[in-house]
Amino acid sequence: MNKHSQMLQRVYAAKTDAELASAYSDWAGQYDRDLLQEGYILPFFVPAFVARYLKSGDGPILDAGVGTGLTGPYLQALGYTGLSGMDMSDEMLAMARGRGCYSDLKNAKLGETLPWPDDHFAAFISAGVFTTGHAPASSLDELVRITRPGGFAIFNIRQSVFEDNGFAEKLAEQQEQGLVRPVEVSPPFAGFAFDKEDILGFVHVLEIL
Repeated sequence: MNKHSQMLQRVYAAKTDAELASAYSDWAGQYDRDLLQEGYILPFFVPAFVARYLKSGDGPILDAGVGTGLTGPYLQALGYTGLSGMDMSDEMLAMARGRGCYSDLKNAKLGETLPWPDDHFAAFISAGVFTTGHAPASSLDELVRITRPGGFAIFNIRQSVFEDNGFAEKLAEQQEQGLVRPVEVSPPFAGFAFDKEDILGFVHVLEIL
């Protein structure tokens, strides 16, 4: 088993937040190279949806589950400033900080209270984060709270995770409460350019009300 496979096994076998954070911390230095060798495209694809719905001066954007910050330079290249990020791994955050495009990086966990006030962000984005064992559907409560009315939620998720891990129910609940309005769901696409073309997901865009 190669090191990449070993790290993936550790990530998906993690039973506690501490185990998951430890796995990502140990993987941080090699994470980008391992995933990019498999054609990982999500950090570069999600900014296209940001550009569709937000102007560069609309306000700060939160990269929820920022990891090593792969998405940040591409948002910056599109003219977006005031980028914030959150992750549960200090080592991942250190990698993101080194990219020089995030003005605010915090150690925080999705599914728990987030360290920003109500209505703070113009949008939150999340690339490759909403998956089994990582961020629960309840994460959307806090992410919606800290995003201002008229702002957007932009995230990718596999259909199986959306249906089986409570995201469909959570989104329906938030719609019923008048908190969000679905704007767009992309056609299915592969998050990897090769080797894993059968792993399909969708980008969801919600307007915050």
